[in-house]
Parts: sequence; C-alpha cells; structure tokens
Amino acid sequence: MRSSDFDYSLPAERIAQEPLAERDASRLLHLLPGGTLEDRRFLDLPELLRRGDLLVVNDTRVRRARLTGIDQSGQEMELLVLAREAGGSYQCLARPARLATPGAVITIGSDLRATVTGVSAMHRGGRMVAFDSDDPDRAIERAGVAPLPPYIHTELHDPERYQTTYATGDPESAAAPTAGLHFTPSVIERLRGAGIGWATLRLDVGLATFAPIRTKRVEDHPMHEERYVLSHGTVRAIEETRRGGGRVVAVGTTVVRVLETCARDGHLRAGAGATSLFIHPGHPFRAIDGLLTNFHQPRSSLLVLLAAFVGDQRWRDAYAHALTTGYRFLSLGDCMLCWHAQ
Repeated sequence: MRSSDFDYSLPAERIAQEPLAERDASRLLHLLPGGTLEDRRFLDLPELLRRGDLLVVNDTRVRRARLTGIDQSGQEMELLVLAREAGGSYQCLARPARLATPGAVITIGSDLRATVTGVSAMHRGGRMVAFDSDDPDRAIERAGVAPLPPYIHTELHDPERYQTTYATGDPESAAAPTAGLHFTPSVIERLRGAGIGWATLRLDVGLATFAPIRTKRVEDHPMHEERYVLSHGTVRAIEETRRGGGRVVAVGTTVVRVLETCARDGHLRAGAGATSLFIHPGHPFRAIDGLLTNFHQPRSSLLVLLAAFVGDQRWRDAYAHALTTGYRFLSLGDCMLCWHAQ
C-alpha cells in the first residue's frame, strides 16, 4: 500500500484551533453499516447506540509534557516528554534536535534542569533526558504546558480541555485520547440510564499515535511502543456484552489498538505491556464492532486504521461529506461514529 493512498486535501481553516464552549456540543457524523451518512450531534450518542452495547474508553491522563528552556549557549530549546524509562531517564523529542547533543544542559524555568544523556533511535529528534529533581514527574507538571499538536496555533486557556473528564491516575500521556474529549458527566449519565455499558482501559499515548507516515509504503512505517493496561473487569464486561448480543464500541483508536493487541489469537485476555501494533487494511478485527473517533490527519496511521475498519470508499465518502458540510477536523474538532465494514 502507498501512503499516498491515504491522502486527502485538508484546508487549514478546517482544523479546529480551540475547543467549543461546551464539550458535548460537537457534531457527530454517523456512518451506518450500509454506508449511509447521517449528520447528528454528539448529544445524540445515547440514541444511536442500543441497550446492551458497551463503550470502552481510554482513561489515561495527559502530562503537561511540553517544556521550553534555554541551553548553555542561550538558544531556546523545546522538549516533549514521551515516557519515563525504568532507570529514571525520560524519552523526549527535542527541538531543534541538532542542538540536543549528549551532555547538553537545558534550564527550564527557575528550578528545573534537563541533561541530554543520549540519542534515542525511536525518532530523528529522540533523546534520552535526565531531569535534576527529586521528583521529576511533579517538576515536569509544574514547568510544562499542555502538549497541543503543532497544527494548533491558538493558546489553550483551560488546560483541562485537553484532558478527558474521566482521566485517572498519574499523568503519563504525551497527547490526549481525543475521541474522549466530547464526553461530559451528563452524557455519561444518560448513556448509563439508557442501558449502555461503560468500561475502561489505559494506553499511554506517545509517538506511535501521533507520528506521521513518512515512508512511501505504508507497511514500512515504524510503529513505536506504547504502554497499556487491560483489566480483567473490562474483559469480563466485553465478554458479557457479546453473550448478551450487544456491540462493543471503542472510543478512539488507542482503545482499538489495545483491544486488538490483546485479542490477536481470537481470545481477549487481560494484561499489561507495550504494543506496537499497526492496524492497516487486511487486519482481522476481533474485539470491536463500532468506533467513535475524531477526523484524522492525511497520511497518518490513525487514518489507515480507520480505512481498515470501514473500508477505503467509505472513509473517503465520509471525509468528503464532512469537508463539504463544515465539520471541524483533528484533535479539537468534531467526531464520527462508524461501524465495521463486513
């Protein structure tokens, strides 16, 4: 497959630059199993699902992962914190990478220093970094800002709008699981009142989710590892949904990758680990029936996943319709609910 097969024209003015005043005010494009398109609202989600269906969400919390500082020569540097390694060092993306040579020291604010300890093979800008702090995670949270994607040029006045309302635990993700940004407590309550189940898993979002495809062949794109946890409780909820004739709907591509990773042999198993699963056309979906997702960038692994799930013509028809009818695209934009192409 050519990466150009997953390209489309996305005008800059269609990329959402800030969230709507209300999270659940987003539009929702409903792609029905037969290919019919319906223009709906996210608030309609409880009516678009059936009693006995199950939503599975990623409850990861986003780290204030973008750090700006000054190196020894006075040059401004930026670090995007991706993940903490077992030894205490952090995987980061450095910009400009040419200045982030091993031994470089970056002063961030008044009380945090970062030392580049090595080059990471994960990305051309990848670096291993040690932070001079007794509690680096807390220091990063104090000094950092929300890691908005580079295509968003408007300051986010409320950092919590780049966090789902149900995020839990320590902040570990370098980007938000954006399909979940639309949910509010009132929508979740309405879903539960309609007999729709709710289950959680965790994938700490990193480079694998947001790195663009730069290779000519899709199959040559390197997928980096991201850590996940799938609980026994969520596996039981999925099994019970299946036995009751309900549908399993993944909220976001990160959920899809965890569930499909844990169901590779046809049996869904709980566990924790790291996945580099790259889902592209031809993948046999074993764990999900539906997908709630935002609109993705051209030539991205997320768009390739969508194409694998709904089929080539269906994603093209949906995106063409969304572009001509005013939907807002990418992380802070609108969403679509789609069903697996049988």
